Amino acid sequence: MPSVLASARDGRSAPTTPVENLSDFEVAPHEAEPAFEGASLIRGAALLTPEEDARSARTIERRDSVGAAKTAVVLNFAVIMAAIAYVLFTAPNNLALGGASGLSIVIAGLVPGLPNAVALWGVNLACIVIGSVLGGKRAVAWSVAASLALSAYVSLFSQVIPIVSSITGDLWIDLLCAVVLTAVSAAMAYSVGASTGGTDIIIVALAKRTSLTTGIATLLVNSTSVVGSLLLFDLRTGIYCVIGLLIMTVVVNGVLDGMKQHKVVTVICKQPARVEEFIIRDLQRTATISEAYGAYSGNKVTSIMTVLNPRETLRLEKHIRGLDPTAFITYVNTSQITGRGFRLV
Repeated sequence: MPSVLASARDGRSAPTTPVENLSDFEVAPHEAEPAFEGASLIRGAALLTPEEDARSARTIERRDSVGAAKTAVVLNFAVIMAAIAYVLFTAPNNLALGGASGLSIVIAGLVPGLPNAVALWGVNLACIVIGSVLGGKRAVAWSVAASLALSAYVSLFSQVIPIVSSITGDLWIDLLCAVVLTAVSAAMAYSVGASTGGTDIIIVALAKRTSLTTGIATLLVNSTSVVGSLLLFDLRTGIYCVIGLLIMTVVVNGVLDGMKQHKVVTVICKQPARVEEFIIRDLQRTATISEAYGAYSGNKVTSIMTVLNPRETLRLEKHIRGLDPTAFITYVNTSQITGRGFRLV
């Protein structure tokens, strides 16, 4: 039998982790008082070393914020995707699917000889002014940059690859390509707390200040250009715009949910303290511990509930199966979480 250490807390003797097992979990004997096989609860605050506690705090801070460099990179990719969709698919087919791009197509249709790229500059500049009133400082700053970048990319791509008609010859294929590129670019921007510019700043403000989801806010704001396309262009193009807007709303919600996907994991196993130790030390998360009873045996069990991203979930499952192959684990998908360490969810 492995030797067992004993230490006192509040004047009482308590078993500790077997010495032979401490190195496997990088736990020093004096830190591991509650971390023994069969224990139902571990006090993470007492277990972590000061260095581990500081590292955990830094990890949580990174989860709660997005650096300027990451935001700039993600937003740049999003704007390039939106510009490609505009130049190749929406503008040549008069597909006013909403946003500044859709409004610019409608305005260019109303003003003979006005290039779509010039109309887009005008719409984006107007949206910058409106966004400075509605949005937060950070959102407005990134929206201004994205609006100017989108207009610049569209002007550049229009010169490099001038497209005046459908590149596929099939309006339905062009619509799908435009919807997917535009929706994914918008969702990428929203995921870092920014937008691709133009009317997206209004969408972000509505989503933050009201109970509307991002998808519904997108639908309401983008309906303006869709209605304009119905009145200005032929009925066939107008109907395609309506269909495209509805599809784009669903795709934006789907992509955002996928980006924010987390799992609520509930674990019942023979070594709950070891699982809690792994969650706290290795995953740098925490958990809620509950006492429960098995309906068949009547035995008391420990239920561990934690929220993890997909990668962390796989690591936890692998660790638990190594400890207890008979462990009972349930997973519930979620994309709506509020709390420290989950800023983007």
